[in-house]
Amino acid sequence: MKITLRFFASVREALGTSQEELTLPDGVNTVGGVRQHLLQRGGEWARALSEERALRMACNQVMCNADKAIEDGAEVAFFPPVTGG
Repeated sequence: MKITLRFFASVREALGTSQEELTLPDGVNTVGGVRQHLLQRGGEWARALSEERALRMACNQVMCNADKAIEDGAEVAFFPPVTGG
């Protein structure tokens, strides 16, 4: 399955990229699974996408939880929570 990854704000800055095309291994079929897969890259990836960091996730531009199923061609985005004042 091939997806598009999008990274915003501090996640984009930490990773040094805003977008990536990725072919997922068999068995990775949820947004949370994508996050876990990316954590395995280690280094900045592990820090930026750590389970201990509060991150928002979206699939096809709709906010979602980690258990959201993804399909071929999906866009998965990661970004920090937005605050206002």
